[in-house]
Amino acid sequence: MNTRQFHRRVWAMVLLLALMITGMGATLYDLQINNGEDYYQQTQYKIAETQTVESARGQILDRNGQVLVSNRVIYQVTLDTSLMGEERNHIILALIQAARAEGVEWTDSLPISKTEPFTFTTGTPFYVTSVNEEGETERSLTRLGRLAVKMKWIDDPTKEPGPVKETAAPKEPSLLDRLKQFLKGDQTPEEVPTQPKGPRPLPDARKLLGEMCASFDIQGEGAVDRKQAEKNGETVPELNIGDMSPADARAVAGVLYELYLRSKEVYMANEYIFASDVDIDFISRVKEQNLTGVVVEATTVRQYHTKYAAHLLGRVTPIFAEEVEYYTNLDLDGDGVGDYKMNDTVGRGGAEQAFEPYLRGSSGVKTVERNTKGKIVSETWLSEPKPGDNVMLTLDIGLQAYVENLLADAVPKLESTEVEGAACVVLDVKSADVLAAASYPTFDLANYSADYAQNAENPLKPFLNRAFQGAYPPGSTFKMVTAVAGLEEGKITTATKIRDEGRYTYYTDVNPPQCWIYRQYRSYHGMVDVTKAIEVSCNYFFFDVGRELGIDTLVDYATRFGLGQKTGIELGEERGVMASREYTESLGQKWYDGNTLSVAIGQESSQFTPLQLANYIATLVNGGTRNAAHLLKEVKSNDFSQVVYRYEPQVLSTIDIQPKNLEAVKAGMLRVTTENASVRPYFQNLPFQVGAKTGSAQVSAQTEAHAVFVCFAPYEDPEVAVAMVVEHGASGSVLASMSADVLGYYFSAQETREEIPAENTLIR
Repeated sequence: MNTRQFHRRVWAMVLLLALMITGMGATLYDLQINNGEDYYQQTQYKIAETQTVESARGQILDRNGQVLVSNRVIYQVTLDTSLMGEERNHIILALIQAARAEGVEWTDSLPISKTEPFTFTTGTPFYVTSVNEEGETERSLTRLGRLAVKMKWIDDPTKEPGPVKETAAPKEPSLLDRLKQFLKGDQTPEEVPTQPKGPRPLPDARKLLGEMCASFDIQGEGAVDRKQAEKNGETVPELNIGDMSPADARAVAGVLYELYLRSKEVYMANEYIFASDVDIDFISRVKEQNLTGVVVEATTVRQYHTKYAAHLLGRVTPIFAEEVEYYTNLDLDGDGVGDYKMNDTVGRGGAEQAFEPYLRGSSGVKTVERNTKGKIVSETWLSEPKPGDNVMLTLDIGLQAYVENLLADAVPKLESTEVEGAACVVLDVKSADVLAAASYPTFDLANYSADYAQNAENPLKPFLNRAFQGAYPPGSTFKMVTAVAGLEEGKITTATKIRDEGRYTYYTDVNPPQCWIYRQYRSYHGMVDVTKAIEVSCNYFFFDVGRELGIDTLVDYATRFGLGQKTGIELGEERGVMASREYTESLGQKWYDGNTLSVAIGQESSQFTPLQLANYIATLVNGGTRNAAHLLKEVKSNDFSQVVYRYEPQVLSTIDIQPKNLEAVKAGMLRVTTENASVRPYFQNLPFQVGAKTGSAQVSAQTEAHAVFVCFAPYEDPEVAVAMVVEHGASGSVLASMSADVLGYYFSAQETREEIPAENTLIR
C-alpha cells in the first residue's frame, strides 16, 4: 500500500472521530449545562401512578353464532383536579366552553336549571318521602341532600327538629348591663324579643347555587371579598361571581357537584367522566388548549347488534355504592385477592350478570408517569389485560325477534280492554334450551339511560321480565297434572268415564263449584273420559279426580312437573306458588278439603311463571324427564379457538308415566287443536299436528281473567313447547292464533337454515 494513501486514511479516521466526539460533547453540554436545570425539574416533578386496566368483555352470541353484544372503542374525557391547583375552575370553564362549541353533552346531574331564573328541576331536590312497613312516613336524603348536609349548606331535613327553643326570660338588667347596651347602641335587654331557634328553612335554587359558588370558590374578576365584606357588615350577593356569567357559574358548579359527590363519599359508584363517546373535533380542540388535568383516553363500551332480548341480555354498569364492599372482596380465581376495584364495571341483569365470570376476563396493571401538566410521558405494562371469553346462548334471536314483534302487534288489538302485559316462552322439549323468552312491553338496551325515566314511570312495568318473573294462575292448563296423577295413581283409567252433572255437590256446599259449561250455558258435557275431559276442559271431571287424589298427591305431581319450583334458569326467576294445605295455613287461613277441587282445575292460590308452564309441558310430552331450563349453550375462548365450557343437561326430577296414559293425555291436547271450534282454524293449515290446552285464570270478579295457552309440536315427535300468558286477556283461546304463528315461524325458519350450504362447499 502507498504510504501517502495510508496516512490519508488515518487522518480521515481521526477527523471523523474528532467530529463525533465534538458532536457528543455539544449534545452533553446542551443537556447538562444549557437545559440541565429544566430536565432536572421534570424528573423531580414527574408523577408516577399504577393503573388497573379493565379487559375487553367477551361477546354474547345466539345459538347460531349471530353476535348480539360486542364492544366498541370510544374516547372519554376525565378530570384529575389534583393537578389543576388554583386554576381548577378556569380549566373546567375552558373545557365546558370547548364542549359547547362542539355540541358535546357533558355529565351534569345537578337538579338546577342551566340558565336564569334558576329553579330546581325536580320537586324533591333534598329529600324524598316514602311509607315504611309500619305505615309511617319516612324521609330519605337525595344525593344533593346528602352533599348539602355534609357541606353545611342546609340542616338535615330528615331529622326531627325537636322542640322549639326560646331564650330564657331576661332578668332585670344591672346598671352595668344597661351602660354596655347603651354604649353599643343596642336595645336594652327589656326591648329584645325572644326568638325561636329551629332549623334553617331550605334554600331556593338560586340561594343554594350561591352557597355552592362560595364553597367551590367560583368567582370572576370583580367578585366581592366575602370575608372582608362580612367583617365590614356589608351585604354579599347570592351569586358572588363578578364578571363570570351566571350560566357559566352554574355550569362549573354542575361539574364540581359531580366531583364533590365522589370526593365526599356521597356517590361512590364510579369516577367522574366529563364526557363519553366524544368525536375527533372535540378531542382536537381540547388538545390544542393543553388543559392541565384533562385526560382524553380510549375505552370500550357495549355495542348492541339487536334491539330484542333486552330482558335476557342485560347491561354493563359501574359498581353501585352499596355493592363496593361485596365486589372488592370477591375472589373469583381463588388467589386470595379481590378481583374488582371500586371503579370497575360489572354485568347488570340478564346474561351480562349471570355469566360475568366468563365475560369479564382479567384486568391488567400498568405504571403511568405524568408531567406536572398531567400529560402522560411514559407507560409500562406490569401485566397485560386478558379479554373475556365469548358466551353462546341457547337463544334463537330470529325467533326471539319474531315473538316480540308478534306480542307488540297483537296484544294491544285483543278485545279485552283491560289487557296489560304479556309473555311467551319457547322451550326445546328434550334439552330445556330457552329458544325464546319474550316479555311485553319491553325496552331498548341501547337507549336504556335516555329512556329510563319514561320506562320507570310506565304502569305496565317494561323492566319486569314477565317470562321468568311474572307469576300467574295456570287455569285449565293445570288439568294435565290432575289427569296424569289420576291415571298413574289408579284413581281412573283411560277408559273411565264420569258424568258431568253441572254442579259438583259432593261437599253439599250451598254454592257448589260448577263446570264452566253449566255456569255459562246451563248445559252439560255428559259422560267424558280423560281424553274428552281435556278436550272440552270439563271442570266436573277434574273436580272428581282431584277429590279422589287429595291435595297432597296433587302437590307431589305438580312439584315433580316443576310447578311452583325454580326451573334452574341462570337468570333471576320467580319461584311461584303451588297451592297446598301448608301454604294456605301460612297465610293464617283455614284449609278445607273442598279447596282441593279448585286446585285440581288450576285455581285457588297456584301461581306459576310462563317458563315453568313451558317446562311443565316439555316434561309431560318428553315422557316425564324435567330438565333444568337454561340459557347458556357454551363458552368459547376470546379468539374462538377452543370451547371453554359446554352445558350438560341437568335432570331435576322425573315422573314415571305409562305410555298409554301419556298418549291419552296427549290425545286430549291434540283434539283441542283439531276439534275445538275456537282453536282449530289457527292450526289446521300447519304442515304438522299440534297438542295444546287453553286456560282462563280468574283473578277477581271485577277484572277480566288472565289468558293462558300452552302447546307443543310436532305431535308425533315433540321438539318445542310454548307457553303464552296475556294479563287480563280473557279466554286462552284468543292466544291460539299467536301460538300457531310462533310454531309456523319456528319450523319454517328451521328448514330455511338447513338449506344454507356449509362453508367451502360448491354451490350448484
